[in-house]
Amino acid sequence: MALLALWVTGLLAYQLPGPGWVSAAVAVLWLLAALWAAWAVARGRPCRRWVGFYLGSVVLAGVWWLLLTPRQDRDWADDVAQRLHVESFDGRHVVLDNVRDFTWRSETDYDARWVRREYDLDQLRSADLVLSYWMGPAIAHTLVSFGFDDGRHLVFSLEIRKERGESFSALGGFFRRFEMTLVAAEETDILRTRTNARGEDVYLYRLHGMDRAQLKTLFAAYLDQARQLDAQPAFYNTATSNCTTIVFDLARHIAPRLPMDYRLLLSGYLGEYAQDVGALTPGVPYAELHAKGRITERALKMAPDGNYSTVIRQGIPGTEQDPQQ
Repeated sequence: MALLALWVTGLLAYQLPGPGWVSAAVAVLWLLAALWAAWAVARGRPCRRWVGFYLGSVVLAGVWWLLLTPRQDRDWADDVAQRLHVESFDGRHVVLDNVRDFTWRSETDYDARWVRREYDLDQLRSADLVLSYWMGPAIAHTLVSFGFDDGRHLVFSLEIRKERGESFSALGGFFRRFEMTLVAAEETDILRTRTNARGEDVYLYRLHGMDRAQLKTLFAAYLDQARQLDAQPAFYNTATSNCTTIVFDLARHIAPRLPMDYRLLLSGYLGEYAQDVGALTPGVPYAELHAKGRITERALKMAPDGNYSTVIRQGIPGTEQDPQQ
C-alpha cells in the first residue's frame, strides 16, 4: 500500500494541471491520507472509509495513467522543436532532414539552424561513445558520434522533448512527464554546447571491434528509431527509455548477447561497462582511456578557427588514424 501511495503521489505531482505548488500540495495531502490508511491496515484496525478512499484513488490513478498519451503538437523548446526525418534510405545512401546545427554562445544565446544532410554509409569509419556529466559521477548523458572518411561526424542523442521553459526532472521521467525525441546533430552543436556553453564535463571513447558492416547496422538502427518517433510519439522513461538504454538496445543489433548491468542505469559508469565487454580500445587501462578521453579542457582552450572534431580527439587512444588528425 505504501509503495502504491508513493506512485500515485508522483503521478499527482508531475501530471496534475495547474501551478506546481498546487500539484505538490495535493500530492502531499494524498500521501499523508494514504499512509494513514496503510498504517491503520498494518495495525489491524482498518477504517472502511479510509480504505475505500485509498482503493478508489489508486484505481482512478491507474485509469488516468493509461489515458495519458504522448503528443507531437506542444510548444517545444527551440533545440527540440523539429523531429528528425529520414527523407530516404536505400541501405547505403541516406538523406536526413532536420539535422541540428546550432551555434551556441550560451544556453540561452544561440543561432538556431536545422539542415538537410546526405551521407554515404559505405564511408563510415568510426563510432565514438560520448558521456557528458552534469550531476555527479554516477549520471551522464550518453551520445554516439559516427565518423566518416571525409572527416564529418554525426551525433545521435535520445533526449526529452522539452516544452518551452521546461527543464529535465529525473523523477518526472518516471511519470510520463516528458515525450522523447531523437536528435541528430553536428558535433559543433551538440558536443560543443555541453563543453563550452553548459559547463558539463565531457568524455569521448573510441568504440572498438566494429567493421564497416556493423557500423552501418548500428547507424541504420538509429534511423529506424528516428522513423518510429517521427511517425508516433513516445514517452521518455528515466529507467527504461532513456539516452543510455537506447544505446544498449541498438548495440544488441550487432552484439545480441550483451549482458544487463547496473551501469546501464548509473550511466556515469557506462565507459567502464563498455571496456568490460570489450567495446573500447584494447590494451589500454581504463584509467588512461578515461583521462585521455576528457575533451572538456581541449574544447575550452581551442582557437576560434580550430577544427572542433579534430581538436577534441587529440591524444585519445584509437583515434590516431582519423581523417584530419
